[in-house]
Amino acid sequence: MARFDVTDAEWALIEPYLPVAATGPLPRRVRDQFNGILWRFRTGSGWRDVPERYGPWSTLYSRFNGWAKAGVFQGLMEALIAEAASRGQVGLELVSVDSTIVRAHQESAGLAIAGETLDALEQALTEEKGAPLPAQPPVLRVMRRRSHPARMTRTHRRATIVAPGGDAGRPGRRWPGLADPEAG
Repeated sequence: MARFDVTDAEWALIEPYLPVAATGPLPRRVRDQFNGILWRFRTGSGWRDVPERYGPWSTLYSRFNGWAKAGVFQGLMEALIAEAASRGQVGLELVSVDSTIVRAHQESAGLAIAGETLDALEQALTEEKGAPLPAQPPVLRVMRRRSHPARMTRTHRRATIVAPGGDAGRPGRRWPGLADPEAG
């Protein structure tokens, strides 16, 4: 038995909920396959990386796929929770299994601020710090870049993010994902 394989006591609770057909694998192989499936999900590795002691990876995948489609894991989880609750070992209000993935849109990395909002933010920062924005120590600040009046073709103002120690009026490091303020 490997380090994280189910113990005999755990197997005694699990075994009755795993289907074993009359012509299927021996109960010993079912335990090895179950341990192999657990190993795969515990380590986060691919099916082909499961150690040979659990059996061929393709067999483990087929067993997992069949059990998952048949609802074996859902039934096993519900039965084990009910068993633990009947023993007084767990409160049902504490049982929660969740996997959450939060995806961000590709445009969520950019920053777009209307001119009026930028003015209000600059005013609030100036009032809070008691010094005009250019006199404040640079952390990461948003500065308005003003184009030459003769070249200004749009009616809105542009904003540029400037790194600490940088100056919006001279060329320097461009932040990834930001368009060139002079373009457009």
